[in-house]
Amino acid sequence: MKRVAVVTGSAGGMGRAITKALIRDGFFVVGLDLKQQSEKFDANLYAHFTLDLTKSHEIDSAFQEIESKFGGVDALVNNAGSCFMSDFPDIPAEEFELQMAVNFSSAFHCSQAAVKSMLRRDGFKKIVNISSNGAYNFDVFDPPHYRASKAAMDTLTKDLARRYAKERICCNSIAPAMTETPLFDLLTEETLNKAISNMPQGKPMQPSQIADWVAFLISPAGDVVSGNVIIINQGRDVR
Repeated sequence: MKRVAVVTGSAGGMGRAITKALIRDGFFVVGLDLKQQSEKFDANLYAHFTLDLTKSHEIDSAFQEIESKFGGVDALVNNAGSCFMSDFPDIPAEEFELQMAVNFSSAFHCSQAAVKSMLRRDGFKKIVNISSNGAYNFDVFDPPHYRASKAAMDTLTKDLARRYAKERICCNSIAPAMTETPLFDLLTEETLNKAISNMPQGKPMQPSQIADWVAFLISPAGDVVSGNVIIINQGRDVR
């Protein structure tokens, strides 16, 4: 039976790296993104659905089509996300709602749809949520609505891990620090340079490095790992 993985935010830098890693490991990957996929993957290994992940009805329709066309879902990577840079207390209500919708609500609704499918699949199933070190490190620049969206995602991770342990659905979060993605473009040069200089290795991490952690959790080695928030930051916050 073909193993099917769904990756949200698949057209971004992190999403492309995760897609490559899962295809390498033998998955058929379905990418979900508001943007078209710029990279050309083999059609026998990849399918792309263009949709707005802030719309729950579009998510439901996409997962119904995945079930119909590909037979179900074995792995879900909730990678879609952004960071809006207004600072407290001057965060517009619309920006707060959109931040939560992009980062948290999309993961919540995708997880709901995926779990329904996973419960009909044999073997171990995996959910990996891409969180952020900013949910825990308050010395870094992240604004509070971004932090809150990622912390909410990590609480969802722990709930699903506990709720579906007996059904062999493993759910974990990965919380990276500075990783070189298009989100770097949202930062001023001063902020970016300061953040990078605080990394112990003096450089940001690469999407492929985070993708390898995702692949590890989705591999059989991850069958005994669930309910964890794995912080990846080169040891920056060790005290």
